[in-house]
Amino acid sequence: MVHIGRQHIRDGVLTVRQQKTGTVLAIPVHPDLAAIIAATPIGHLTLLVSQTGKSYGANDFTDQFRSWCDAAGLPKRCVFHGLRKSALTRLADAGCTTHELAAISGHKTLSELGRYTKAADQARLARAAMERIGNGGVKPEPGAVSKSLSQLEKKLG
Repeated sequence: MVHIGRQHIRDGVLTVRQQKTGTVLAIPVHPDLAAIIAATPIGHLTLLVSQTGKSYGANDFTDQFRSWCDAAGLPKRCVFHGLRKSALTRLADAGCTTHELAAISGHKTLSELGRYTKAADQARLARAAMERIGNGGVKPEPGAVSKSLSQLEKKLG
């Protein structure tokens, strides 16, 4: 992340090689990010630079991010790596498939990806899944549900 610069973006696509796995990722740049990059002063190979104008080392940026979180009064669980998890969770919440998520994150296995997306909105995803199958033509009898609830209330009450 700290090594990314304009040279990695061509025709609106960010192409990077993951340091850990060597996987090459080609990710479309979101229009909001493209606008921010376009407004960022040119003059350095990396987009993220320190106050002195030098590139960050990975640990240096992580430490600086922690300082910014502390200054903002954010809890200790807010860490730089958490942005990746947050992005994947937002994409999962938006209905992206696991293959789409892996194409962006570079995860090689679904179990790895699962660690990052387990916070996805389970209730929303469950509703979306049920909407896909519809009600299958099954229509409850009028009052059947409320009748069952009334009986349950009597038993509990």
